Amino acid sequence: MTNAKFAKLFDKVQLNDGITLQNRIVLAPMTHSSSNEDLSVSDAELTYYERRTDKLGLAITAVAHVMPGGIGFQNQFAAFGEENLPGLTQLATSLKKGGAKAVLQIFHAGIQGPRALVPNGDVVGPSAIELQDGSSARELSHEEIESIVLDFGRATELAIRAGFDGVEIHGANGYLIQQFFSGWSNRRTDKWGGDVEQRLTFPLAVVDEVQRAASEHAKTPFIVGYRFSPEEPQEEGLTMDHTFALLNALSAKNLSYLHVSLMEYNSKPRRGGDLERTRLEQIVEASGNVPVIGVGGVHTPDQAVEAIELGAAMVALGRELIVEPDWVEKVEQGQEAEIAVTLTTADQNRLVIPDQLWGMIVGLPGWFPVVEPAAE
Repeated sequence: MTNAKFAKLFDKVQLNDGITLQNRIVLAPMTHSSSNEDLSVSDAELTYYERRTDKLGLAITAVAHVMPGGIGFQNQFAAFGEENLPGLTQLATSLKKGGAKAVLQIFHAGIQGPRALVPNGDVVGPSAIELQDGSSARELSHEEIESIVLDFGRATELAIRAGFDGVEIHGANGYLIQQFFSGWSNRRTDKWGGDVEQRLTFPLAVVDEVQRAASEHAKTPFIVGYRFSPEEPQEEGLTMDHTFALLNALSAKNLSYLHVSLMEYNSKPRRGGDLERTRLEQIVEASGNVPVIGVGGVHTPDQAVEAIELGAAMVALGRELIVEPDWVEKVEQGQEAEIAVTLTTADQNRLVIPDQLWGMIVGLPGWFPVVEPAAE
């Protein structure tokens, strides 16, 4: 039996499109670099996702790029091309087997695209920005920007045909959409740049195109979510006040939900807003009637409840669902004391973790709580 203090995690959630989720628990989108070499969905990904999505309210995929030049990671599945439809269809089916709504996250990496993976090494962004390797990204032309906007619409149509319940526009983590919104990376003086309101032109154009594609091609209500990062470290970068302007604009778009990207769900702002209150609380207030997904360092059901009490309509689990695929079932059955919060170096097969992701886990000290297995 579910512990009474965790019962609210299992409340149904109605999104702005009228779609109802069976509970508040969300699989956070996490890069796993486990797709096939031809950028199609792999069998390893299908089993990985199926193991982690039973009884969730919402399952959001790792991000998929909407055109070849938008790639951001090695072995990342693509959201373009007829050849990728079969794999995406299998992915949507796997995600939905346990009752979760399946959402395909879509993006363009922009200046974060690895030169070795981007076709012809042509890394692009809103402005010519110096990259970490000492080279520069190329500034996109007006025509190229308009073309990329249309790519988001085509990716949405592909997601609909594949059987996904929705898409999430990835406007966070310093990728292209955020690059256009940021004063650090967008130094344009045409219609795509300028003050805060002008720098919203590209993000809002993408939202409009995705919603247009959904309206035209989806025969039933279709989820359109938007993920964002509230602050940037650079002096010219985003502050909480900029984020409030973004949320004000997005709240007028009747999006299904908003998804804030945080390292810690209860963190407080660095610049802008009320420095004494959590970012999550202030974001919920600024989002109007749009449901918000809170994420960041949630491992225990107590932490999940705390995120809900800060105002989040849903709470996303990322690393924790890798470590404990049965998290939802254990909380539901009152077995929260049995939830794993660490893994051992012998756990790969038991947890159905693809080789590439496993390499990332053991290769990044501190990213995961990895302990040595107990001696026999």
